[in-house]
Amino acid sequence: MNKQLLLDTLLIELNRVQQIAVDAVKRAHATASDKANIPENKYDTLALEAGYLAQGQSKRVEQCTADIQCFKKLNHLASEKVKSGALVLLLDENDQEKWLFFGPAAGGLKIVFNDKTIVVVTVSSPLGKAINQAEVGQEVNVNIAGKQMSYEMMEIH
Repeated sequence: MNKQLLLDTLLIELNRVQQIAVDAVKRAHATASDKANIPENKYDTLALEAGYLAQGQSKRVEQCTADIQCFKKLNHLASEKVKSGALVLLLDENDQEKWLFFGPAAGGLKIVFNDKTIVVVTVSSPLGKAINQAEVGQEVNVNIAGKQMSYEMMEIH
């Protein structure tokens, strides 16, 4: 699997998510500053709420920017152990494949690449903690939402 192409695809998706957040900031700011939304009484809070929303979305844009920078700095060289930038194939007890990208940020982001669904996990997630520094052939056990899951580490790219 071409990891540089995968990383490029992840960056495209991260940029898409960031643009959605930027657009949301613009909409919230426009709503907050629209003359039609000037409060007529103390209970008319649409402009105030839109201002809070714009502030929250601005923080989301900052987080997206930081995520993109983290991914741009990744060293995507192959390793024998799972580390940041690794593409991992796990096999569960039912022989179902699970493709993960062990990323520095943006945990939970999903993309489809080469007809495979790849989920970004970080070391702060239970699954990320479980696979961190694991090797091919190693069994990985993790408790997810109160359910004990076991995986075999099949590939590390």
